Amino acid sequence: MPSLKDLKNRINSVKSTQKITAAMKMVAAAKLRRAQEQAEAARPFAERMERVLSSLAGGMAGQEGASPLLAGTGADTVHLVVVMTSDRGLCGAFNSSIARGARRVIRDLLGQGKQVKILCVGRKGRDQLRRDFGKLIIGTIEDVGRPRLGFDAADMIAHRVLEMFEAGEFDVCTVIYNQFKSAITQIVTVQQLIPFAQPEPAAGAANAGGERPFYEYEPSEEEILSELLPRNLAVQFYKALLENAASEHGARMTAMDNATRNAGDMINKLSITYNRTRQATITKELIEIISGAEAV
Repeated sequence: MPSLKDLKNRINSVKSTQKITAAMKMVAAAKLRRAQEQAEAARPFAERMERVLSSLAGGMAGQEGASPLLAGTGADTVHLVVVMTSDRGLCGAFNSSIARGARRVIRDLLGQGKQVKILCVGRKGRDQLRRDFGKLIIGTIEDVGRPRLGFDAADMIAHRVLEMFEAGEFDVCTVIYNQFKSAITQIVTVQQLIPFAQPEPAAGAANAGGERPFYEYEPSEEEILSELLPRNLAVQFYKALLENAASEHGARMTAMDNATRNAGDMINKLSITYNRTRQATITKELIEIISGAEAV
């Protein structure tokens, strides 16, 4: 049975930890509000960009001379999987859920006989995937968003992926990240970026499954696509980074809140044990004193 001094030290240690987790929760909550606003503001632009490209791509479907970013390389052999996680932990199951989704996608591709290359954005994804797929990891991009997340970070990732694609290092590119829904809910999202995958029309949307409206573009559709497709790649990466940042802060806030509550419960239990032990010690000393007095 631990001594009173050991119990006291344990209670003080847990109280110190509780102060740290409470402070981390408050910091994550403050960062979450700004990150959530940025993620929600980026969604309409990214979705509209996809719709514009979908309209242009529908008009050029099957035509010769289409951009490889739209039509692909004609092969489906080598897949590049971009796994976006964080560089830090203490955020609950945020990184584990992304790594679990990435393992599922990678195993499916390997089961189909595809060659897989993994590009990790964030140290945690690399650390979790290195055990099973260490030989497939071709690089890691760290410290994205420090000191502040901006479009330059997404543009840098898109530029690296485009260089690999133009060099013929892969045929299909897929990004995996967490889409922010609430502070306690994040959705693992798998999105194909190269070749451009037309988004499915929402149920009940206008012209869903019907004829597309006719548009005339100036300049030509080929010139517009040559500019928009690389830009769309950076936009989609930027959206994924913003969604990941909001999801990370939400998951960290929830995890630190749970840790603070658990620390409070542990302090209560240790305090009860401390008081019972102290009372038992006092009672034992009284019995010894009384027994000694009676013996005299």
